[in-house]
Amino acid sequence: MYVFGNLLIILAIISDSHLHTPTYYLLSNLSFVDICFNSASIPKTLVNIQIQSKVITYAGCISQMYFLTLFAGLDDLLLTGMVYDQFVAICHLLHYMVIMNSQLCVLLVLVSGIISALNSMLHSLMILWLSFCTHVEIPHFFSELNQVIHHACSDTFLNDMVIYFAVGLLEGCTLAGILYSYSKIVFSITGISSAQGKYKAFSTCASHLSVVSLFYCTMLGVYLSPAAMHNSQSSAAASVMYMVVTPMLNPFIYSLRNNDIK
Repeated sequence: MYVFGNLLIILAIISDSHLHTPTYYLLSNLSFVDICFNSASIPKTLVNIQIQSKVITYAGCISQMYFLTLFAGLDDLLLTGMVYDQFVAICHLLHYMVIMNSQLCVLLVLVSGIISALNSMLHSLMILWLSFCTHVEIPHFFSELNQVIHHACSDTFLNDMVIYFAVGLLEGCTLAGILYSYSKIVFSITGISSAQGKYKAFSTCASHLSVVSLFYCTMLGVYLSPAAMHNSQSSAAASVMYMVVTPMLNPFIYSLRNNDIK
């Protein structure tokens, strides 16, 4: 379902020249990342259910964790980029095409990829320094970073500090940018004289804000909440929300409520 919906968005944007705009360029990249994000965990989970086996190799666990962290970071940064795109479109409409030029869009995606890759590589390399028992049982449906670290036999203080610092810095900066952008957007919308114009702007922003809120709140809950760190059921439930539910909602929010995509 998530693959089909996001793939349709990518094909629609590629095939229609009217959709070759900054907004849809970022959306197509977000859809591609969502496909990769889910594909890094769900197929393995489905295979395990089918063959009634929950075994994953050490190398497979590290690889899965690397790609999941990579695509989660990309999702995070691309959602922030889309908020900035909305901010420019509403608050600086006359200068939109000048500000959101093709070079900036490519740079946003490129920088997002580099930051996510470095962040993911840092956590993966630090995992390699930890020692594990011969058989480790992780109470999760995928190799989640927090769960893997807290099942190590060696001291994980440095790993925990790096997670807090990386998540706090990355999520803190992007969240501050999102809140600032939306505060400016709301202020601009209140100045629109047409009631229909206000409704259309608020409707578009509310849909995107719902996805952003769901993604950020659940991810912050997984990585910064002490309860989620020590409660595998809470961690798994929150992970399902930002890993499965959000990518499935994106096609509906960005296509069914979008006349251009229709």
